[in-house]
Amino acid sequence: MNAAWHRARRILCVRLDSLGDVLMTTPALRALKEGGSGRRLTLLTSRTGAALAPHLPMVDDVWCYDAPWVRHPDVRGDPVADLDMIDRLLAGRFDAAVIFTVYSQNPLPAAMMCWLAGIPLRLAHCRENPYELLTDRVPETEPDAHVRHEVARQLALVRAVGATTSDWRMAFEPGDAARRAVHARLRAALQRIGGARRPEAGRARWLVVHPGASAASRRWPAERFGEAAAAVAPLFDGIAVTGSAGERALIDTVCERAGPRAVPLAGALPLGELGALIERADLLLSNNSGPVHLAAALGTPVVDLYALTNPQHTPWRVPHRVLNVDVPCRNCYRSTCNQPGHPCLLGVRVDDVVAAVHTLLHDRARHAQRTAARAAARGAEPVAMSASNVIPFVHVITRN
Repeated sequence: MNAAWHRARRILCVRLDSLGDVLMTTPALRALKEGGSGRRLTLLTSRTGAALAPHLPMVDDVWCYDAPWVRHPDVRGDPVADLDMIDRLLAGRFDAAVIFTVYSQNPLPAAMMCWLAGIPLRLAHCRENPYELLTDRVPETEPDAHVRHEVARQLALVRAVGATTSDWRMAFEPGDAARRAVHARLRAALQRIGGARRPEAGRARWLVVHPGASAASRRWPAERFGEAAAAVAPLFDGIAVTGSAGERALIDTVCERAGPRAVPLAGALPLGELGALIERADLLLSNNSGPVHLAAALGTPVVDLYALTNPQHTPWRVPHRVLNVDVPCRNCYRSTCNQPGHPCLLGVRVDDVVAAVHTLLHDRARHAQRTAARAAARGAEPVAMSASNVIPFVHVITRN
């Protein structure tokens, strides 16, 4: 590791956008944490990202800051909060700062704050010449030369100063209390919907459906989610439909079409319990949104309705199917589709989703059988399946 960075003990990690972006940065955060003994990481992130505070084992402190150069739901015009944050950074006496951005973001506003706060080492991807604002610059080559997955991008950034890790998995720890709460909630839900279909199996099988997304361009219709859930309902004991309180109408639409085994959970789950539910589930069916990255961190297979707005955010190192229809306007980065009929996402049929669910479940069962057979051949006890990655990773399924 770079000698100056190796000596750094108090590191500020700046990731100012969404919860999903923070999750995709966790392998790089792990690399920084492992880069020196006694190292302390402080994450500076948005209010959305700060919800992860109790769930990131490699992060010691989380500071909340909605930067005016990053899109947030609430717009403010008063710079007092920005000046206060510079004072707080100065008082933090950080040895180094790493500024994590997507390639369409400019790191220099955050670099300026860190420079004004006297943080001696400052690292970021940067397209422009940063002059004094960055001590360590990784030239921005995306999207002209290539486009990487967001996880790979941030691992490459910290590797530039010698921070590496052998564990490239994303991280999220729901917590034992959240797991107990979800266990009780699912047990009660099963009682309400008539019990497990296969009580002899000893473990109820759950599908989690998440029909929402922050951008309209990333939402497959709720009616289709419901129809797909109804078609695969015989494969599961229960279908948990998740989302915020503001997404209640979406969730109700899904549940009405999914049938009597659907359990609406609009606004019912704190983040830790949402993670524990996804960890417990046999499969997640979702738009490209935060729960997909939770599933990737927790090892739960995913069927991802993935609008072709941004190629960097597919499920990372988890069994998955990504469904879309290829279009000339791919990688548009738009929050609202400007094409008639939103073809990249609305072109995905319910039958495509049903087939993807069947394939993932079949592959998982086949892998478990092979694992048990190998263990038996060695004369060992079969290893119980966990929520870890148990089948090979599968990427995009597109139709022209």
